[in-house]
Amino acid sequence: MYYAYLLQCADNTIYAGYTNDLSQRIEAHNNGIGAKYTRSRLPVKLMYYEGFTSSEALKREATLKRLSRKQKIKLIEDFQIDSH
Repeated sequence: MYYAYLLQCADNTIYAGYTNDLSQRIEAHNNGIGAKYTRSRLPVKLMYYEGFTSSEALKREATLKRLSRKQKIKLIEDFQIDSH
């Protein structure tokens, strides 16, 4: 399984990424060995994700990165993380 996701950083910015192991990737971000962007903005919190059966997650990540902050917030608000 592949995932495209949005993280909320400690400075309230939103980071988009993709991975094939969501829990391991979030842990890596919070341990400072994730993306360079998140290293100085710890801790991060998973706010949104989508699952894919192929590397389509990489394409979705690119789409998420191009969204405005307002559009990202709307996705997060409409997403119920506990139900996924």
